[in-house]
Amino acid sequence: MKLKDNVAVITGAGSGIGREIALEFCRAGAKVAICDINMQGAHDTVAEIEAAGGSAIAIEMDVTDEAAVNAGVDKAFARFGRIDTMISNAGVQIVHPIEDFPYADFRKVMDIHVGGGFLLTKACVKYMYAQKSGALIYMGSAHSHEASPLKSAYVAAKHALLGLGRVMAKEGAKHGVRSNVICPGFVKTPLVEKQIPEQARSLGISEEEVVARIMLGDTVDQEFTTIKDVADVAVFLAGFGSNALTGQSILVSHGWHMA
Repeated sequence: MKLKDNVAVITGAGSGIGREIALEFCRAGAKVAICDINMQGAHDTVAEIEAAGGSAIAIEMDVTDEAAVNAGVDKAFARFGRIDTMISNAGVQIVHPIEDFPYADFRKVMDIHVGGGFLLTKACVKYMYAQKSGALIYMGSAHSHEASPLKSAYVAAKHALLGLGRVMAKEGAKHGVRSNVICPGFVKTPLVEKQIPEQARSLGISEEEVVARIMLGDTVDQEFTTIKDVADVAVFLAGFGSNALTGQSILVSHGWHMA
């Protein structure tokens, strides 16, 4: 029970990577606030955790709404009495060539990833600083280091999260708070599956070519990263025992990017 009694706030935890992280945290002994705009998904995740004997709460949270983020984190603290781990995972993907990219869509991607990460950090550190401990974990991407066509908004957002995470490693150190960024490669979630036909249309190639060339062509084994791969790294970072590991980006990408 590596995370026994650790209290984690996880956004986008009603599905995909966030859901798997929440499940792995509870298996490791943590108590989890399942934050999502999709309350059905949040309640489903909580039900699965509770059925396995874990402790969780579903919290409705639009990460672009400062009042909603503050209220959600306060609710998690009121329920569990502390905040030990923050995982800023909520995200969205929209792809277009830049000449066709609506600015409203660009802003939406930035607001959810970067604005959401900023607001969640601000809401969580007031509790972490007071208790002199905590772990901030941001869901970056291999695109925090590399670029791909059609993803100007997503790549910009993931680069920005890397910067935010590094700033928080410096600001949080004197308060006993660590900050790291997980950078997955292509994980076959609904978000990625949606990209396959979109990129095929935009690039004029087959869906099979998108997977083989664009998504997995630079991996060492032509394998997708799994949601459990990412969740295992999150558990590791949350449970790491010192400030030796802070301000880092951990690539989980089958070698798609090596740093």
